[in-house]
Amino acid sequence: MMRSIPTPRNHAGGHCAVLAGLVLALCLVVPTHALAQVARSVDSVAITVSDMNRALYFYTKVLPFQVEADDEVAGDGYAHLLGVFGARTRVVRLRLGDEHIELVDFLAPEGRPIPVDSHSNDHWFQHIAIVVSDMDEAYAHLREHHVTHASTGPQVLPDWNPNAGGIAAFYFRDPDGNTLEILDFPPGKGQPRWQSTEPLFLGIDHTAIVVGDTDASLRLWHDALGFQVVGESENYGPEQEHLNNVYGARLRITALKASGGGIGVEFLEYLAPSTGRPTPVDTQANDLWHWHVNVATGDADAAATAVRQSGGHWVSPGAIAGLGSTLGYRAAILALDVDGHGILLGQR
Repeated sequence: MMRSIPTPRNHAGGHCAVLAGLVLALCLVVPTHALAQVARSVDSVAITVSDMNRALYFYTKVLPFQVEADDEVAGDGYAHLLGVFGARTRVVRLRLGDEHIELVDFLAPEGRPIPVDSHSNDHWFQHIAIVVSDMDEAYAHLREHHVTHASTGPQVLPDWNPNAGGIAAFYFRDPDGNTLEILDFPPGKGQPRWQSTEPLFLGIDHTAIVVGDTDASLRLWHDALGFQVVGESENYGPEQEHLNNVYGARLRITALKASGGGIGVEFLEYLAPSTGRPTPVDTQANDLWHWHVNVATGDADAAATAVRQSGGHWVSPGAIAGLGSTLGYRAAILALDVDGHGILLGQR
């Protein structure tokens, strides 16, 4: 919920010096994995759903996503990729503006629903942030369709926060309880294309994930995969509490982008309260709280090694080749970051 260019950080230790008037950053240590740019771009975000027809009605009628592909995927290689024995899924690729999501419905085996007592500070929390051109109009549209609130209502973040002030935001849920966000950027914040006055729903700015320790997460996403930090903020106060629906919420927020673009990734570290629960260790890809970020890479084997060396874990037993034409990958691996968020690294 902010877009400000921070002083570049050296996550191997110390800070980079920025010389006024010059586009120059001198780091004392440059991680070798970051130089390799393992992550080229973010292609899409995959969201697990329990009923594809119901989900498609919501995403294409209540929200204006457009269907680009609708496939049934199965096979031993695919099951090994996802770590789910006998996996058979229906995968629908949707577009909004220039960005894409994938809805994944496990026809077999079915997974578990999102816990009814989930909160926005639980570590399995993830959402996509959809940019709108008019918050009042977008909120009225969602109310007309009786969406479930996750925030108490739209919030305008206070002006005392230079990186987030003036941004309007609202959390709501899809039919499976997955959290979505709408964002309205004021003049001077966000990408220039987010200043458009039409259409009402413009595209996807980022996907946000709750992390337990920002620096530990940066060692994987930044140092190993090569994502770059593009914004930082510390958000708190009544507006943030009502947005996240977490009393006493105080967040360290870090925004990242892959070098080749695509949807951004935003860390939400709850400095308070510290009651957020870790992702269940027995989570599988068919559980409805599982999402994964589809990241394009030039070398799936190198990406797998980078993840494991930086504290992440493999779901797949290494990079899986021979996945067939449906997925469009020569090889891919599904991995988890240090908080259990899914990253599918695909080589085309």
